[in-house]
Amino acid sequence: MLLGGVATAGAAPPSAAQELASDLQAIEDLRVRQHEAWRNGDGDAYAAIHTHDADVVAFSGDLLHGHDEIASGMQYYFDTYVGGTELKEVSENIAFPRPDMAIIIRTGCVLWNGETECSNEALSRNTSLALKTDGQWLIRSFQNTRLDPLLHG
Repeated sequence: MLLGGVATAGAAPPSAAQELASDLQAIEDLRVRQHEAWRNGDGDAYAAIHTHDADVVAFSGDLLHGHDEIASGMQYYFDTYVGGTELKEVSENIAFPRPDMAIIIRTGCVLWNGETECSNEALSRNTSLALKTDGQWLIRSFQNTRLDPLLHG
């Protein structure tokens, strides 16, 4: 069942509901940290929300593996292409196939030069696989794809 963008298996006992709320807040905190790192043009901070062995498929199609490549690759993008921009989320769906794994699908865009809304040309959809290890959520895999739908278009 999908409820408010979150897949659930039905009514949960209070302790499970509290854990779900805590996990959702931790995932939201990752999103906030990602947006802050992007806004600040900080490749190291962007890499810090990922596992040490994470893979990021960037908007350009580049594959960045591990903290060092993610930090340096994102820093290059910030310095060269997307500095001074911000991220905006339009929609989000989160599923928990296991208690320590979340699949996050978001639609959003990069805002340029004081824009406040996403244009159709700027929309992209990204999928993240987040893992909870020792009580901490981090992103293991991130894939970003520009929206140019062929179905329902």
